[in-house]
Amino acid sequence: MLVLTRKRDGVIRIGENIVIRVIRTGKSSVKIGVEAPANVRVVRGELSPLLVHTSDVADAAHPADAELELIHH
Repeated sequence: MLVLTRKRDGVIRIGENIVIRVIRTGKSSVKIGVEAPANVRVVRGELSPLLVHTSDVADAAHPADAELELIHH
């Protein structure tokens, strides 16, 4: 895991198309912005266990192309 320290308005780039920007910092939280292409799914960590594949990822041309459905409890 790469751990980085950034101040407000700091930027982290992932590859050529993904930008993580520190919007605001507080005492107990950090507000970040994520800029990514439309084909890249960006999901908060606590929501990822709620995602279920509705089609087989292996059959998709690219894993991001597999449809995901949010389960409502």
